[in-house]
Amino acid sequence: MNHLAHVFLAGPDPDLQLGGLLADFHRGAPDPARRDGVRDGVALHRKIDGYTDSHMVVARLRELFEPPFRRFAGILIDIYFDHVLARRWNDYARDETIDALSEQALHLVDENRDWLPPELLRFATYMRANGLFGAYAQREMIEKVLIGVSNRLRHTNPLAEAGPALWKNARLLDAGFEEFFPDLIAFTKSFHNDRNETNRPTTRR
Repeated sequence: MNHLAHVFLAGPDPDLQLGGLLADFHRGAPDPARRDGVRDGVALHRKIDGYTDSHMVVARLRELFEPPFRRFAGILIDIYFDHVLARRWNDYARDETIDALSEQALHLVDENRDWLPPELLRFATYMRANGLFGAYAQREMIEKVLIGVSNRLRHTNPLAEAGPALWKNARLLDAGFEEFFPDLIAFTKSFHNDRNETNRPTTRR
């Protein structure tokens, strides 16, 4: 999943949201000096990625892409799923607008900018300049994102030209998202429930 989905699936906890953003810009184990919630957010992000990559629906969707895009199908699906989530935001998030979530994410970055990696700070600037997360609903923005991802990868890749491959398979990708995303929501709900149980104070008799 991509940035929008990770912040959404983190739920209302600001530290989980920040960890969900941070994980794409931080390698290795979370810094033990950081708050527990931020480290939990990084862990949740990675659990979501693992669950997504191994899900049978996502495996089926990867087969839609022919070479040279097949090798990058996971990236393409992640970006496209943020496109669907932005378009269908009101179907999944009834209590908060997508613009409010964007402002919350940017506020969290601003509050913690003294220790966040420069790559995340640059992404926040990009978010603000391009109206993300809401602009993910636009095909033009998705193609711009693909160009940006292509430029950030160290090796030669075809992602900048991948837009038509997405739009060609849009109907099947939309259907795949609709089938897959409820499973992912249930998966993350289990994470939140387990975390809440672990953090619940014990009562003495």
